[in-house]
Amino acid sequence: MYIKKLKLKNYRNYEEVEVDFDKKINIIYGDNAVGKTNLLESIYMCSTSKSHRNVKENDIINFNKEEAHIKLIYVKDREEKNQTIDIQLNKDSKKGIAKNGIKVEKISDFLGELNVILFSPEDLNIIKDGPQVRRKFLNVEISQIDRIYVSLIQNYNKILNQRNALLKDIHKEVGNNRDYLISMLDTYDEQISKYGMEVIKKRKENIKKIAEKIINIHLLISDKKEKLIVDYENDILENDSEKEISENYDYFLDKYLKKIKETREIDIKNQYTMIGPHRDDISFFIDEKDIRKFGSQGQKKTAGISLKLSELDILKEKINETPVLLLDDVFSELDESRQKLLVKNIVDIQTIITCTGIKKNVFDLLKPEKVLKVSDNKIIEKG
Repeated sequence: MYIKKLKLKNYRNYEEVEVDFDKKINIIYGDNAVGKTNLLESIYMCSTSKSHRNVKENDIINFNKEEAHIKLIYVKDREEKNQTIDIQLNKDSKKGIAKNGIKVEKISDFLGELNVILFSPEDLNIIKDGPQVRRKFLNVEISQIDRIYVSLIQNYNKILNQRNALLKDIHKEVGNNRDYLISMLDTYDEQISKYGMEVIKKRKENIKKIAEKIINIHLLISDKKEKLIVDYENDILENDSEKEISENYDYFLDKYLKKIKETREIDIKNQYTMIGPHRDDISFFIDEKDIRKFGSQGQKKTAGISLKLSELDILKEKINETPVLLLDDVFSELDESRQKLLVKNIVDIQTIITCTGIKKNVFDLLKPEKVLKVSDNKIIEKG
C-alpha cells in the first residue's frame, strides 16, 4: 500500500497545496511550526477519520475559511489501481467522508481502508505516560484490523457513560427513589458486562500478538542487551486467556457480572464505574523491572519504538498489505544509535518522514527517493 498524492484546501496553514509521494522513503523538512505535522495529520485523518492531536475539528479549518477539504489518492498492493478518500470539514455541520466518490455512512465501514502507522514524539512517551495513552494506542490499532471492535468499544463507552450518570443520580438521592434507581443498575450491569467482555477478549488477543513480536524487535533495537516482556493488565478477567474466555464464555460473563455487582457500593460512593476495560493498562518489564516506573529514558524510548514496530508487523500480517509509516519528527528525539536501528527496520515500506534536519550518515542510510521542503505554506521538491 502506498500514497500517491495528497491535496489540501484551507487545511490549517495551507490554502491550497498538492504533494506527490514516492513509493519508498519521503522526507519532508523545514523549520519548526511551518506545517510539516499538518501534512501527516491530514493523512492520518484519511485512515482513522480523526486527528491524532486532541483538537476540535473546527480548529483544523483555516482560520479565515468556513470549510476545508482533504483528498488523498492511494494504491493497494493487491489491487494496483487508484483509490480515493475525500474528507470535507465544515464549521457548521458534521464532516463528510467519501471513498471512491461514494459517501461513507458509518465510520466503522470506513476504518481499515487506508492503513497507516503514525509515530510521533508523543509515542516515544507511551511507556511513561498514563494508562489512558496506552488504551488509546490499543483502540486505534485494533480498530484498523477489526471493524467489529469499533462498534464494541463505541457501545461499551455509551453504556459506561449512562451507568456513570445513573451512579451520580443514586449518590444524591435518598429514600424509595434511591432504591428504585439502584434497581435500574441491574440492566446496565448486564449490558456493560456483555460489551466489556468482548472488548477485553479482543484486547487480550492483540496483546498476545504484540508480546510475541516485541521480544525479537526489542532485542534487535537494544543490540541484544534487553528482553522486553509485555502483558495486559485487567482487573476483571486478569490472567484468563482469550482462548479460555471463548471456550467458557458463560462462566466468564458471570464472573464479570459478579465483580461489577461487588463493586456497586464503591461505584455509587465515587459516582464512577471503578472496574472495566476503561481502566486497563499494558505493562512493560525488563529483567523483572517495571520500566513504566523505573526504566531510564532510553529504555522507555526504545520500548516505544519496539511497540510501534510490533504494531506495524501485526497490521501487515492481518491485512496482507504493507501499511504506510508516518514518522513525525521522531529522529530529533532519538540518539544516533537508535536513529540507525529505526532506519534498519524500515524495509520495503512507504515511509513519510518529517524533520528539521537529519544527520548525513542517517540520511545516507535512508536513501530517500523524494525530499520536500516546507516554507511559507508551500512545498518545494528538492534534488
